[in-house]
Amino acid sequence: MRLDYPSNIKIIRVPCTGKVDVMHLLGAIQKGADGVYCVGCMEGACHYNAGNLRARERVMHVQKLLEEVGIEGDRVRMYNLSSGEGPTFAAYAKEMTEHIKKLGPNPLKKWARAKNKE
Repeated sequence: MRLDYPSNIKIIRVPCTGKVDVMHLLGAIQKGADGVYCVGCMEGACHYNAGNLRARERVMHVQKLLEEVGIEGDRVRMYNLSSGEGPTFAAYAKEMTEHIKKLGPNPLKKWARAKNKE
């Protein structure tokens, strides 16, 4: 099945969303990503017990941290679906892209570009 999702989505595969750390999420935003989202298996159906629940907690923590520094916490989100739901994955990608377009560019993007030029 060929999925049609926005070309600006960069997929980073991990064995389990439980492996996604707060520093990965914050690092992406710090480097200028306009948004980050994790797609994990359905809650209660994690192959690694509670990895997706840990990921959700981390996403919520990052949302709070971003809000505290004046950046929209909703730039980071968590979605859950099963591996056979490719069209839903594409729909989530489109939804997140539209949401980020409404928020506008990451305010740290200018800082990240300047830092990369050093």
